[in-house]
Amino acid sequence: MAATSAVLKPDFDQKRSHFIFTDEHEQLRESIRNFAKKELAPHADEWEETTFPDSVFTRMGELGLLGLDKPEQYGGQGGDYYTSLVLAEEITHAQSGGLAMGVAVHTDMAMPPILAFGTEEQKQEWVVPAIKGEKILCLGITEPDAGSDVSAIKTRAVKDGDEYVINGSKTYITNGHRADVIVLVTKTDADAGYDGFTLFLVPMDSPGVIREKKLEKLGMHASDTALLAFQDVRVPETAVLGQVGKGFYHIMWELQGERLIGAAGCVAGAQHCMDRTLEYALERQAFGRKIGNFQAIRHKFADMATKLEAARQLTYMTAWRFQNGEYPVREISMAKLFSARVACEVADECIQIHGGAGYMKEYGIERVWRDMRLNRIGAGTDEVMLDVIGRSYGL
Repeated sequence: MAATSAVLKPDFDQKRSHFIFTDEHEQLRESIRNFAKKELAPHADEWEETTFPDSVFTRMGELGLLGLDKPEQYGGQGGDYYTSLVLAEEITHAQSGGLAMGVAVHTDMAMPPILAFGTEEQKQEWVVPAIKGEKILCLGITEPDAGSDVSAIKTRAVKDGDEYVINGSKTYITNGHRADVIVLVTKTDADAGYDGFTLFLVPMDSPGVIREKKLEKLGMHASDTALLAFQDVRVPETAVLGQVGKGFYHIMWELQGERLIGAAGCVAGAQHCMDRTLEYALERQAFGRKIGNFQAIRHKFADMATKLEAARQLTYMTAWRFQNGEYPVREISMAKLFSARVACEVADECIQIHGGAGYMKEYGIERVWRDMRLNRIGAGTDEVMLDVIGRSYGL
């Protein structure tokens, strides 16, 4: 009689990490999650009304969370790119999309170009205190008449002796009211096309820098968003970041890392929202039984979970390629597009499952829905991502 093999049963509760993460990553994950839950989440409702305080940066600097993947010589932890993904994922437990965005602008949008293209003096002046949380960074790309079309930027920097004189405006600038310096995209040669852009590091206390207005938004209320004006702002030649005339290419490179971090944050935030909704579905009673036992609700969770897993795997595999020296713009665009769309779908479905409760502020689900919507616009709209993907096939 032939020996019978053991019957394998599915273990749906088993937690397995993706191969890109090590035990050290998981320990970091647990540490950030505990910090977010204990020190940030209790203030989430308050910060929706007041915006989160600058002390969050100071505290995160003390914990070494603002330089996880930054070089040790500048005070960073010297970790790999995956450590920044872990931060983007676990900071969602602060239950504040605005806070997560403000931190991401500082660590993954404004800081990378300074590290990549800055002089040693610029890194010492801005990166070192930024990693400590003592200086706050912001990024200035979008203008009232130039959003997705970066080439339409009108802010000008004109050479005058050994200085540049900057005039123009920027809008939708996260951290714009609190920042100490802005990585500013300008035109230095109006006739040179894409070779006419230059980046500058402009201290926000410079004469002529005007923080005109704190903008009111649909979501991300915990972050400050500014309309800025630059009126005859004079900066020395040493304020140029990178090469004169290469600013467009510098900032296009920066956007790739930003988009991938955004994709990871979208998936994690939507997963957190779904997990909270699952708890609700297993408690809420209707027609004599838990609403999660109804096929209509069960299928909603199946659909959300499948899409989230697809978005997660696409993001992780693209991050693996990015970490290993590739420049997979097509796949980064796909990850950003798909993750943002899925996150918005999940947030909307979670409101539906909660019913009237989901529309109320006390459950926090409506906040996720409001905060998530920006991800289909910021760092490259859905339409721009689709065009990048389409053009990558020679269309």
